[in-house]
Amino acid sequence: MAAHDVNPHEFNRSPASEREALTAFLDKQRDILVRKIEGVTDEDARRAPTESALSLLGILKHCAIWEGRWFQAVVAGRMVPGEWPEVKSRNPETFALGPDDTVLHWLAYYRDQVTESRRIVADRDLDEPCAYARYSDTNLRWVLLHHIEEVARHAGHADIIRETIDGSTG
Repeated sequence: MAAHDVNPHEFNRSPASEREALTAFLDKQRDILVRKIEGVTDEDARRAPTESALSLLGILKHCAIWEGRWFQAVVAGRMVPGEWPEVKSRNPETFALGPDDTVLHWLAYYRDQVTESRRIVADRDLDEPCAYARYSDTNLRWVLLHHIEEVARHAGHADIIRETIDGSTG
């Protein structure tokens, strides 16, 4: 059974390793985020039904973009010309939706980014410093912990938005 298929109440009692615990908790949050947007129409996914400007699709787009940035750019040091960090962008810009943004596109992109992140994490020691110079004083462990925090926060936002849109909970 893959870590992302494990119930968090089953694995958190005695994980085999720190890596297993970190990646399992992160995968659980990733799965929750995906579950919150699956089955939602593009129209509903664009809605911002609360006082916030956040939408399900905006959250998914933001998480997909930053999934790649944290693991591919910060941890692995892969820089893509014309992308962050070469081209500075503000966080609100990653939530902004264009007319061509769809649930199907961003779910597929997010899943691709997560797959690549898992490959990167599997090949590195938790204490290995990040390759991107600005974060060279941090390591993979820190990025995993930070990413758990970030994805969990956005999964919580998505939970509230989804419940507001169609009453779906859990």
